Amino acid sequence: MRTFGLGFIVLLIAALSGCARQPEQPAVNLAAEEAAIRATDAQWLAAGKARDAEKAASYWSDDATIFPPEAAPIIGKQAIRAYVAGAFASPEFSINWTTDKVVVSSSGDMAYATGTDQFTFRAPDNKVVSQKTHGVVVWKKQPDGAWKAVIDIWNAASPAKSLDASAQGK
Repeated sequence: MRTFGLGFIVLLIAALSGCARQPEQPAVNLAAEEAAIRATDAQWLAAGKARDAEKAASYWSDDATIFPPEAAPIIGKQAIRAYVAGAFASPEFSINWTTDKVVVSSSGDMAYATGTDQFTFRAPDNKVVSQKTHGVVVWKKQPDGAWKAVIDIWNAASPAKSLDASAQGK
């Protein structure tokens, strides 16, 4: 009987210790994380409009990949920085975007955003082109709490339009 009693107690303790509550993770404030991403996105847009290649590139993670339309992926911050600097070097280049939706994962460490973009640039045929696009950015929260773009992809919303001299104010 004693053996049964001791065995039962050991089994009971083991069962109860397995049922012990694990410390709860603090709840993620998804609205606050969305607001942080939207604020970061607005700062990123301001850097793009200011044509500050170094600042604009800082919003992508070191291992980010961008997928421009009809082009090979651009991988890593150094390659992205060069791509952005090349775009900003053109006097005709401009960019604007509107982020419509931001969805943060329940864990609060990943998110995606969708929206529309407007690019103006000089095409290889030397025409100035204005293009509307749809975009998706995958955001990842960094160890320091900052949000960085890890995937950035956009595609044409409609065919690119050449701007003639009258549309350019010439």
